[in-house]
Amino acid sequence: MNNLEQRHRFIIEQIEERGSVNVIELAESLDVSDMTIRRDLTELEKAGNIRRIHGGAVSIRGRSFEPPLALRSAENLSVKQMLGKYASKMMTEGDSVALDVGSTIYELAVNLNEISNITIITPSIPIASLFFARSDIRLILPGGIVRPGETSMIGDLARRNLEILYVDRLFLGVGAVDAHAGLTEYNMDDAAVKQAMIKNAKEIIVVADASKLQKIAFAFVAPFTVLHHFITNEEPPKELIASLKSSGVTIHVVTDNDVRVF
Repeated sequence: MNNLEQRHRFIIEQIEERGSVNVIELAESLDVSDMTIRRDLTELEKAGNIRRIHGGAVSIRGRSFEPPLALRSAENLSVKQMLGKYASKMMTEGDSVALDVGSTIYELAVNLNEISNITIITPSIPIASLFFARSDIRLILPGGIVRPGETSMIGDLARRNLEILYVDRLFLGVGAVDAHAGLTEYNMDDAAVKQAMIKNAKEIIVVADASKLQKIAFAFVAPFTVLHHFITNEEPPKELIASLKSSGVTIHVVTDNDVRVF
């Protein structure tokens, strides 16, 4: 691959997917010399896109780096809409449900137009705003401190109020999913709110697009053993499937043409 822009895009995508890359593997994948890859990495580091290390490069994003909500909402939007629509069908009239924060859970909430007589609890102001005019839905916000930019509720008040509420289903969004680390999140305060919602939910359903698989964020949320369903858009790596299945989790792989449940 001799096109400079294409090489740089490929390198960045590999680093974002794997966390790190080495010069030899990149040279083989792109069919260029080691020297060419080293020049590419130097240019990408100067542009602030990566960080050079001996023999390769790593992402400049630490595990506590959280992409802004506005950016996350635009990424993989069609996939999130597909996952949200599928997950919304797991809800029935009369349910009490907790809807977590995040762009994928927001797309789930958008699909609840035809479901009535449900109770919705959410720490997300954008999600709550979808139901302000719905007299057929009981909407509960836990209160707390509003995170600027994220417009989610955090803090002791939010956590304590969520801990006294019991729901039929929790639809949970997470920052990352890893076979060994379990469910993790970028922000400690968000992780604490998620843990409070997990505590009293009868059924817990994680909805996460494939970009979050086999990655680890900063703060631990929960092990897979608390989950009942895991919904994503690509078959997870074998190690992750094994970890989920050993914890008794049902995996749903949703694509445009098919749904696989195993």
